[in-house]
Amino acid sequence: MARAELTRLTGTFGGPDCDDDDCPNVYRTKTGSFVFQGDVSDAFTPPVGEALVEIPEHVLRETVRALGW
Repeated sequence: MARAELTRLTGTFGGPDCDDDDCPNVYRTKTGSFVFQGDVSDAFTPPVGEALVEIPEHVLRETVRALGW
């Protein structure tokens, strides 16, 4: 899946962690699921095929506002 196929829900307000396209972000897919972009976390080892990322609270709040929840 290409980034162009996703709807970017966050990152429009910049933020302290934002520089070009390396900001923590949340995207929505055409099927309604979400893709998260953030710093890799080593909090625990996830199952094969999964990964952990850290998303700042302000990005999650922005996601909720973008979705109108």
